[in-house]
Amino acid sequence: MRKQLTQIAFDFSTPVNEEKPVAKENIVEETKPIIESKVEPALEIKQEVQPATGKRGRKSLKEITIHADLINIPPDEVLFEKQYYPIGQVAEMFRENQSLIRYWETEFDILEPRKNRKGDRFFRPVDIKNLVLIHDLLRRRKFTIEGAKEYLKKNKKAEERFAAIQSLQKAKAFLLELKANL
Repeated sequence: MRKQLTQIAFDFSTPVNEEKPVAKENIVEETKPIIESKVEPALEIKQEVQPATGKRGRKSLKEITIHADLINIPPDEVLFEKQYYPIGQVAEMFRENQSLIRYWETEFDILEPRKNRKGDRFFRPVDIKNLVLIHDLLRRRKFTIEGAKEYLKKNKKAEERFAAIQSLQKAKAFLLELKANL
């Protein structure tokens, strides 16, 4: 079992004679009594529990599920205007780290971005469409990497089916919007 991290904060703003009310949200039930320092009576020590979330590391499953449908891929007309997209733009479209996109490139054979002499990756619109399929399998449908590879091998027409499903979902969204406006 993992122990929660605690942070100790010193409050120097309260004079010795005056008592300041302490917000209940900042104190854990176990640490309600305020410990006073023996050196200076005006010094108060409060322990607060800090959540173990940050910018680094893996996202939680809940966070992945929330962001699974929030990818920002432009429509085909706009997407196919450019021949190549740098990996930074592709990562922003999918709201994922560049390292994850590079990892998917190594795992899935259908992704073949072009590389320049420097080694920078440039994705074609076809690669981005394949990434949409992979993202859908891994994030929304919760396949494992091995399961997604197997699915893509067995279903050669998976890309066509996925495109058909996406167009039907767009049509459904349009009809629902029309219904709401009536």
